[in-house]
Amino acid sequence: MATAIEFNHVGKQYRLGLVSTGTISHDLNRWWQTSILGKEDPYLKIGSVNDRTQKADSDYVWALRDIDFKVEQGDVVGIIGKNGAGKSTLLKLLSKVTGPTVGTIRARGRIASLLEVGTGFHQEMTGRENIYMNGAILGMTKREIAAKLDEIVDFSGCERYLDTPVKRYSSGMMVRLGFAVAAHLDPEILVVDEVLAVGDAEFQKKAIGKMQDVSKGEGRTVLFVSHNMGSIRSLCKRGLLLENGCVKADGEVNAICDMYLSDSLVNLNALWTRPIDENKDFQITRVELLDSQGNGKNTFRCDEEWHIRMTAYVKKRIPGIYGYLKFTKADGVAAWVSDSNDLVMNKLETLHLGESQIDITVPKRSLAPGGYSIYLNFTSHQNMSGFNVDSPFDVCVVNLTDDVTYRGDRRDGYLSTLLDWKFI
Repeated sequence: MATAIEFNHVGKQYRLGLVSTGTISHDLNRWWQTSILGKEDPYLKIGSVNDRTQKADSDYVWALRDIDFKVEQGDVVGIIGKNGAGKSTLLKLLSKVTGPTVGTIRARGRIASLLEVGTGFHQEMTGRENIYMNGAILGMTKREIAAKLDEIVDFSGCERYLDTPVKRYSSGMMVRLGFAVAAHLDPEILVVDEVLAVGDAEFQKKAIGKMQDVSKGEGRTVLFVSHNMGSIRSLCKRGLLLENGCVKADGEVNAICDMYLSDSLVNLNALWTRPIDENKDFQITRVELLDSQGNGKNTFRCDEEWHIRMTAYVKKRIPGIYGYLKFTKADGVAAWVSDSNDLVMNKLETLHLGESQIDITVPKRSLAPGGYSIYLNFTSHQNMSGFNVDSPFDVCVVNLTDDVTYRGDRRDGYLSTLLDWKFI
């Protein structure tokens, strides 16, 4: 199959805080070294890595460095990574919004890009006029665009506003029309950044379905950037993981998504604490993950029992209070829930004033291997609708290893299971 996109050791360097190199002397030095003396650009030898968590040690930063990969025609590639990893910069280079500092990019065919809300739209022109303008930019004739017009308008759902200037469109309407134009005007390569997150659930579903049709039925190439791992998994076969401006991993999409999600949990601790708030009648002040010997850690084998130990501070007893525990994956999908009402009805409301401990035993083979964040919620049915008492969110993260037989982690929903809530 023919290669649609090829990045050959591409890098993009920016100067922090200023446009271009910042001074005439720097620009002249660069011109003298490269054009007159025929030497390598001196500014390519400097520059810090694109790590937004670290203080800069140079006036230059590599937004992308040594990006080298190929995309075959008809492939759908999901590009993922943390904010600032270089995803949008990579798509801008491919779309020729900006040029690479080093390396070469080759793309075969017309590229339609949707990089941000309103990409390619003139704010004073109507929706209809922008459709024709975008088609002309892609090299289509007026007759070809007119043949696609009804299909574009119907897909976008913006028929009522078609002859209204797009400056009066909401961000969701802008994305609807922009995606409809990009997907229907016969591009060989479709580039879509995170803009679909602006659209509603109905449109996101339509957009993903359209991208699947474009790639499978029409053999076009799609590069899709998103933080929604469900969309990436359902649409893409291949994943590209960027980290600090470099390609960290490239491969089968599920493996790449799992790597990204597990990396996002690696730095979270097995111990969570917070100071006592005297304005609250009940609160959790400490949560710790323990093995069967009482040692604190956040990595366990799937076939070993472990404990969640909470410290509760009770200033005033609350009638009908009960606890709720949920394990969620890094993508937010609930994997397991437990409710203290299942086994110890109204025991929480009898806790003595001051500090008490609650110990939850998690039996072995309860969850599949992977990382899970722990969410707690304490609620009371003191009134008809119930009210929230305390909700520590993402208090700890647990990592489970070893691929053994397990009961939990149902793919079609979450598993509600009884746990042993003990009071110490």
